[in-house]
Amino acid sequence: MRKIVTVLTIVIFITLAYFTFNSARRVVGFEWQEPLPISQIEPQHRLVLITQEIDTPFWDAVAKGAQAQAEKDQAIIEVLGNYGHNEEDFLRNLELAIYSRVDGIIVQGLDTEAFKELTKIKAAFYSIPIITIANDVPIEESLRRTYVGSDQYQAGQLLAQQLINDMGSKGQVAILYDQQQYYFQQQRALGIESVLTEYPNIEVILADTINTREDIVSTTQQLLNEFPDIDAVIAINANIVSGMVQEISRRRQMESIYLYSFDDHTDIEGLLEQGKLNAVLKQAPEEMGRCSVQLIIEWLNGETVPLDFDGYHTKIEIGKAKDQL
Repeated sequence: MRKIVTVLTIVIFITLAYFTFNSARRVVGFEWQEPLPISQIEPQHRLVLITQEIDTPFWDAVAKGAQAQAEKDQAIIEVLGNYGHNEEDFLRNLELAIYSRVDGIIVQGLDTEAFKELTKIKAAFYSIPIITIANDVPIEESLRRTYVGSDQYQAGQLLAQQLINDMGSKGQVAILYDQQQYYFQQQRALGIESVLTEYPNIEVILADTINTREDIVSTTQQLLNEFPDIDAVIAINANIVSGMVQEISRRRQMESIYLYSFDDHTDIEGLLEQGKLNAVLKQAPEEMGRCSVQLIIEWLNGETVPLDFDGYHTKIEIGKAKDQL
C-alpha cells in the first residue's frame, strides 16, 4: 500500500512539474507589450448625417462620400433620412441626434423656424457642432459652424448664362419657384436675375407654386395661358420639374421652349437624357459628403478652429442635353 501511495505521489509531482515548466517557458518566450495609457487611446467620433430624402441619386452620393471619409478618419457615422419630403420625420431625426449627444451633426439645411430652434437652442445647449450640407441656412439664424455645398448664387448665374447662350438676348423667361422660398432657392433666384436683368430685351416673369403635383400642373397651366409665347422656364426647385414638364409637353412642342433646372431630384437625369430639359446645373454631392466629414473631424480634433463661417463651396458645372446623347 505504501508503495502505491509513493508511486502516485511521484507521478503527480512529475506531472505538475511538467506543466509548470511549460507555463514558465511560454511566459518567458512571450513578447509582452505594455498597454497604452487610456489617455492615448483615440476614441471614435460619433457623427450623424441627416437628410430629407434617402435612396435618391443625389443624396446617396452625399452619403457615399461621407461614409468613405468617416472610414478614413476612423469615425462612426449614421445616415438618417426619409422616403420623400416628410418635414416632421426629418426634424424628429435631428432632435433624436441631438438628445443622443453625438459628437457632430451634418444636416441638410431647412429654412424653417422649427429647424432653427433645434440648431440654435437645443444643439447649442449640448455643444454639438452642426454643419449644413447642400442647402444652407444663414449662420445668424441657425448657429451652424459652416456650410458645405454649392455656391447657390453662382449656380443661378451659371444656369442663366447657359440660357442666354441657347436662347439669345431677347425673349420671355419665367422663373418658377417654390412658394416657401427657402434660403437656397432665394440665392439661386438672385443669381439668375442678376444675369437676366443685364439684358433689356428679356422679360422676366416670376411664378410660384405649392410643392404638390396638382398645384405645379395648375401653376404651369396658368403660366402658359397668360404667356402662350413664352420662350424659356427655369425651375428653381428641382422637385417641381416633373409636373411642369408634363404639362408643357401636353400643351406645346418641347422643342419650342427652353427648360432648365438643378440636379437635386431623382427625375432630373432622366429628363435631361430624354432631351426634355436643355440644361441642368450639376453639383458634386459625393464631394460634399467627404468634405463635411473631414471638416467636422478637424474641428472636433482642434485642427481647424474656427471653420469658415461663409462655407466651403464644392464644384458646379452645366450638364447639357446634347452631352447625354
